Amino acid sequence: MPGELPARPAELRGLLEERFGKPENDSMTPLERVERAIRRERPDRVPFDFWAVPETIRNLKNSLQVDDEEQLLRLLGVDCRILYPRYTGPEPETLPDGSFFTHWGSHRRIVRNDFSSYEEYASYPLAGARTRADVESWSKWPRPEYYTWDDLPDQIKAINERVPYHIRANVGGIFESSWALLGLDRFLTDLVENPEVPEAIMDCYTDLMIAIVHRLAAASDGRIDMVYTYDDVAMQNGLLMSPRMWRKYILPRHQRLNAVIKSYGLKILYHSCGAIYPLIPALIDEAGIDILNPLQPRARWMDMAAIKQEFGGKIAFHGGIDLQHTLPFGSPRDVQVEVVDRCRTLGRGGGYICASAHYIQADVPVENILAMYLAPRTVD
Repeated sequence: MPGELPARPAELRGLLEERFGKPENDSMTPLERVERAIRRERPDRVPFDFWAVPETIRNLKNSLQVDDEEQLLRLLGVDCRILYPRYTGPEPETLPDGSFFTHWGSHRRIVRNDFSSYEEYASYPLAGARTRADVESWSKWPRPEYYTWDDLPDQIKAINERVPYHIRANVGGIFESSWALLGLDRFLTDLVENPEVPEAIMDCYTDLMIAIVHRLAAASDGRIDMVYTYDDVAMQNGLLMSPRMWRKYILPRHQRLNAVIKSYGLKILYHSCGAIYPLIPALIDEAGIDILNPLQPRARWMDMAAIKQEFGGKIAFHGGIDLQHTLPFGSPRDVQVEVVDRCRTLGRGGGYICASAHYIQADVPVENILAMYLAPRTVD
């Protein structure tokens, strides 16, 4: 079980360097470790991933005195990397009130709290749409040619300079991107009363993401290991819609996107927060995903041991470390105890990549984050 950790950042950095500073000396490379876990085979240790808001990354870099994010990831012993297409299209519009359009089409503004800043929806650009034609004629639709992966080989070469890491590419989320143009209430209501507009929006985004996948495959030349897609279709205590409605409107578009991803021999990491349990069988058998993220442990039905027992023979898992209580409010020992439990429960026989259950927020103490990455990465 975990022991006491030193309090001084310099000592913590020394521990990290001792454990993870020479990945070339490990019995498996990060790529081999993750691939074995995804195949539900026993790796040398549970692979770890990392995702965090910019303020958290800055706090960690300052505390550990590292210069860039890649150096931070190596110091934490992170086995995975995620890359994004580079946007090369027209500069999105910024309005006089400071709100702005993203390159993906949504209208947002910056909101700040005591710890960080985040983007909040400022309006819904297609709120006035009433027909498919209204949607398809919208002037702000992003185009596939606005996104390039031309620098992907150089990025991967730099990451894999010493040892190969497991690299995935983010192509986006269909449902989330779509309701951001219409508003969630209107989107869900229209799916019941007048599905023409939400279906048209989802079709446009699905087509865009498929085109981005084709460009990714052409540029990567086999260097990408996985594609990341997402759609939050659940909340703390249940689904955002009935399974029947999800199956009718959301699933077919992911099936169309996933078929293209799979045609290039790529695995799929799929993300949905919340009480996603009722949809797991369809995500495996009908959507064809390979890894489920983020396993929000305090959401309804999300019992880690039960999920592993029921689905662990068919799918791998990613995430699972509680971001609602343990990471922000627990002690470093609480964090380490939970990490060990997750690794033993979800990582039994392989099939688990350990990470927080969402982006690590800026209110999480640095010592708790370091406790997470210094916890024993016990396989069984």
